[in-house]
Amino acid sequence: MRLNAYLNFDGQCEEAFNVYERVLGGKIDFMVRYDEMPEGNMSAPELAKNIMHISMKVGDTILMGSDAPPPYFQKAQGISVNINTDTPEEAERVFAELSEGATSIMMPIGETSWAARFAMFVDRYGTPWMINCPKPM
Repeated sequence: MRLNAYLNFDGQCEEAFNVYERVLGGKIDFMVRYDEMPEGNMSAPELAKNIMHISMKVGDTILMGSDAPPPYFQKAQGISVNINTDTPEEAERVFAELSEGATSIMMPIGETSWAARFAMFVDRYGTPWMINCPKPM
């Protein structure tokens, strides 16, 4: 069994995943727009080029997402996508790049009792993130 995060967007899915791919060193391996669905485009014409589904491999995990049609889109609440890094430098780089234009920074990158670096923020696309670089045991 494997758990994967699935992110919903309000029309910015492709842009967000292009940023995530660059910052996280991932590789988008699947993307389909509403108007490319084999079943046909059942959405409003203005949504035809929005993303129906996208999948990106990052390390040994997969991050997925889509542009939710307007009546179904809801901002993410009560969750965060957690990024574990191996070095404080990597944590600082990821934070600097992903938090650019952030809508909220709940905890800026810094040392905590449990982590060499830790941060919590909501990026410019509405995705809540945590970055964690554990202290050596």
